[in-house]
Amino acid sequence: MSGFVEKPEPVQVPGLVHLHTGKVRDLYRDGDGRLVMVASDRMSAYDWVLPTGIPDKGRILTQLSLWWFDRLTDLVANHVLSTEPPAGAPADWAGRTLVCRSLDMLPVECVARGYLTGSGLAEYEQTRTVCGLALPEGLVDGSELPSPIFTPAAKAEVGEHDENVSYEEVARQVGAETAAELRQATLAVYDRAREIARDRGIVLADTKFEFGRDPSDGGRLYLADEVLTPDSSRFWPADQWTPGRRQPSFDKQYVRDWLASPASGWDRHGGTPPPPLPDDVVAQTRARYVEAYERLTLTRWQ
Repeated sequence: MSGFVEKPEPVQVPGLVHLHTGKVRDLYRDGDGRLVMVASDRMSAYDWVLPTGIPDKGRILTQLSLWWFDRLTDLVANHVLSTEPPAGAPADWAGRTLVCRSLDMLPVECVARGYLTGSGLAEYEQTRTVCGLALPEGLVDGSELPSPIFTPAAKAEVGEHDENVSYEEVARQVGAETAAELRQATLAVYDRAREIARDRGIVLADTKFEFGRDPSDGGRLYLADEVLTPDSSRFWPADQWTPGRRQPSFDKQYVRDWLASPASGWDRHGGTPPPPLPDDVVAQTRARYVEAYERLTLTRWQ
């Protein structure tokens, strides 16, 4: 069992139609057919959306995505049209709202990996491959790969794991031309972001992107959703990177570690919902999100 511990009721805003409540974002459509994305402070871990949020998380994700979008526009267009909350929206939507193009989303999580860890490591240990791509012998958790690789996944519903798939499966689903375009765009954006992060003392181990096409713009490919945030990427402090162990990271690791510890009293395999997070875990997790934002953008979080 997994999913929401407490699924929130959607906020009702005049002129907006609620479309979906995701792990973090709430999606609406406005009267002009545009998509309105609102990033909440919800936190997910181990396929559960937890009962405790992380203050400012939604704003940090939104502002960091906007910062990255500005640095990627020469590589791929993005879906953002405005950052102004719609009229009548709650004051809390300020800083966490994106008004976006309505796209036909492609059913692929576009993952780029420059380092071996997570589900890629688990597959490698069994087959010496990741998504069917052969890798050298002798790699360990945290090893840098000879070159970045495109390792797509099939999108999953809330409470389910994304499933790694081969490039050939992506080509079967979306066509060979689109698959090649997705791979090229994913690796180009990853390469740009990895260099920017490296200059700031951060290792971008892997990341995932979502893309869609705008039928009103000749089917042009657009980068959508969030981009290069601690929720969609693994950022490691470069001065602490040591292959052969789990790396410290700028994300929800404090949350995962506490949930997996005896202190939580929770059995992640037992089928019961996870408990609320203690204040110190919330504070430490927020601090990691803020640190990621500040180190990447070189500006203080407001």
